[in-house]
Amino acid sequence: MTQWKSKLQLPEDTTLDDSEARAQLRLGLFSYPVLQAADILVHRATHVPVGEDQRQHLEFSRYTANSFNHLYGPIFPTPEALISPAKRVMSLKEPGSKMSKSHADERSRIILTDSPQQIHKKIKVALTDSEPTITYDPSHRPGVSNLIEILSHFEGISCEEIAADFQSASLRSLKEHVASRIAHHLQETRERYVELMEDQTGILDTVAQQGAEVAQGSAARTMREVRDAMGM
Repeated sequence: MTQWKSKLQLPEDTTLDDSEARAQLRLGLFSYPVLQAADILVHRATHVPVGEDQRQHLEFSRYTANSFNHLYGPIFPTPEALISPAKRVMSLKEPGSKMSKSHADERSRIILTDSPQQIHKKIKVALTDSEPTITYDPSHRPGVSNLIEILSHFEGISCEEIAADFQSASLRSLKEHVASRIAHHLQETRERYVELMEDQTGILDTVAQQGAEVAQGSAARTMREVRDAMGM
């Protein structure tokens, strides 16, 4: 597990022998992966949707499952990662960092429930550069390349093809097209969200209660088998 280094903004070659690194450590940085593994294994998940940056946490879950199975028998399946083709969507304001709901600037991210107006406003002020042409170059033009990558996932074609299609277009035109595609793609999700928020029948509470009952039953069955396997 190396994510504690990035969370503390430490060099990759940092080790626990470093006294300054140890001084910054908190239990949560190490207990969080354990809790994640518990959530996955207690329901004996076979496939888990994760972001690219969470892959190592799933690897820890796989290691835990295999270690337990080696000692006590085949109780846990080894969970496989489900990685979206859009592995890392980058920030609209800091395209060198991934898009995050916790970023201080709300213009840095697109929320699934954003209105078309909000989406267009955020994309309009997305960080790009002063070059007049559209090219795909993540190293030298991260802002423009981020918009191209986002659009490529909606269009189903490569970033290079997107850049070629927009080579004679303006940045403004690219941004307007990206915003329109995002808004259209999220329309059904946004409308369903509004419908559920305005619902007066208690459907959300009902679904939450049913889900809790299923989860409790699943966890209880797993723990019975775990205790039996361990002779507890």
